Amino acid sequence: MSLLLVFSVALVLAVLLSCYARQSILSAAVLFLAAGIMVGKGVFGASMPNRELLYRMAEVALFAVLFTDGMKTGGLTEIKRQWHLPGRALLIGMPLTIAGIAILGHFLIGLSWPPALLIGAALSPTDPVFVSSIFGIEAVPERIKYVLNIESGLNDGMSLPVVMILIAVIDRGKQSALGIVGQLALGILIGIVIPWAAQQLQRISFFGAAGVFERLNAFAIGLLVLTVSQALHANLFLAAFAAGVTTASLSASAAVAFHDFGELIAELLKLAALLIFGARIANVLLTAMPALDYIFAALAAFAVRPVAIWVAMLRTDLPANEKLTIGWFGPKGFASVVYALMILRMGTEQAEHLARLVAIAVGGSIAIYSSTDILVGRWYERRANARELPSKAA
Repeated sequence: MSLLLVFSVALVLAVLLSCYARQSILSAAVLFLAAGIMVGKGVFGASMPNRELLYRMAEVALFAVLFTDGMKTGGLTEIKRQWHLPGRALLIGMPLTIAGIAILGHFLIGLSWPPALLIGAALSPTDPVFVSSIFGIEAVPERIKYVLNIESGLNDGMSLPVVMILIAVIDRGKQSALGIVGQLALGILIGIVIPWAAQQLQRISFFGAAGVFERLNAFAIGLLVLTVSQALHANLFLAAFAAGVTTASLSASAAVAFHDFGELIAELLKLAALLIFGARIANVLLTAMPALDYIFAALAAFAVRPVAIWVAMLRTDLPANEKLTIGWFGPKGFASVVYALMILRMGTEQAEHLARLVAIAVGGSIAIYSSTDILVGRWYERRANARELPSKAA
């Protein structure tokens, strides 16, 4: 059975089970991760593609996700409009999360500081896909949804430079930290210049997108950013995120037209990358680990962020229940998976250990967060109903 056939079967199952999954802990991500692990263990007899090809596929998937995330921010104007709370989560909460996980890694399981900081950075991004029920419940305050949405859209791109630099520090001799910084800067530049140039061209009366090409407008820009970044050896991921934000800033209509199409492409690539990750990590994931490793993964996934966000939200007007809600919903997801694949490319025993820790944290995170979002949402509904009853009685 080919890897593509496994993906196709898993996709059909995900579609058929999607209605049930909305009301339970079952999720498409878990399904594809499990299918990948079975592929990696030889259950389906599928032949594994070259490791470098697998990484490139995951790389394109993260590019698409970051480009879409950048578009979903609404551009710089929208970010500035309500930056206060998301800014605290990103600029205070996220560094505290990285530091907290690194401290646990150093003192609990004996990692040296660079690998401890690396796994902290790899597990710091959040993925709103696994708490989607929260966004559909009216009783949940809008500012909670806004903070979670903006934070998750920006933290992938913000954690990436830290991950890249730490990999360069640990994997000495292959690429210097200064070279990494240059690639990151060039990626940002490409991500700004190409969308800006495309929008300037569209202002010329001779040019203009119409019909189905309106939806392809942003896709064409993103594809050009991807290929130019590859040709110039710039960082694809920051180029993608910068391009998404720039496109949304310069053309709200392009962002709106791209939304449904972009979401579909990004979701398909996400699921493919989860299958790839499961296949790649299967052998090391199912190897017995010390109990302290499992304790570390649990604390990194569920304990560090609530404390970090509580500190970040001090002296704000948020009530305690909203601080706790924002702090609790920090699901680890797709970005962490791709960062783990980047770590695996180092090819060392320590790299496999770090990737395995990330995999356990991500797997547990998906299961727990995709079930508790419904419970928390219902709590807000009961609270809202309780407030309405006295007013109706009066």
